[in-house]
Amino acid sequence: MRIAVAEDGALFREGLVLLLEATGHVVVGAVDDGDKLFPLLESAPVDVAVLDIRMPPHPDGGLTTARKLRARYPRTGLLLLSHYGEAHYLMEILRIGTEAVGYRLKDRISSAVALRDTVRRVADGEIVIEPVVAGQLVGSPAGQSDALGSLTEREAEVLRLMAEGRSNSGIARELFLSAKAVEKNVAAIFTKLGLPNDATSHHRRVLAVLTYLRTRRDQ
Repeated sequence: MRIAVAEDGALFREGLVLLLEATGHVVVGAVDDGDKLFPLLESAPVDVAVLDIRMPPHPDGGLTTARKLRARYPRTGLLLLSHYGEAHYLMEILRIGTEAVGYRLKDRISSAVALRDTVRRVADGEIVIEPVVAGQLVGSPAGQSDALGSLTEREAEVLRLMAEGRSNSGIARELFLSAKAVEKNVAAIFTKLGLPNDATSHHRRVLAVLTYLRTRRDQ
């Protein structure tokens, strides 16, 4: 795949480039400022842009750049990186988009295997959320809404993995379940959360995750 990198830390930026190239990707450019990506992408389109959340030209410049990129290049995957897992960053990223977008911690993506897997999933259109952040938000806290409280332990676990951006097949592998068992749990989650049945107009998987995240955030 063709990748662009925007990261103001020189050492980390160079390390990302080396890891990406080691896993067979082509890095078309690596810059230290989000605004510098745009002239680069005009002449060299990419499959995924990897962005540091906190970089110039603004305090949270990666988020600003990601919003502009999604508006200008809607098919380009966005992978945002941070040193810290912040719930408000996750909510902002979900507002940017719910497909082909990722949020990972820098120290969790410093291996070629982790980086390769994340970039591939983002390019394939998945949402990839740092498990630590998802775990903080979609755990089973006391005082859940009645709808969330009605989920079984297995359904809550399936929803947690959905919030990490896992596909049904990925959930099946993680929980050692059959594909049909996962589908049954996902259908039960949709029903218990009262999500609309019209799949052509509503992305129920995303709505389920957002319902869970917002409930946890508002407590």
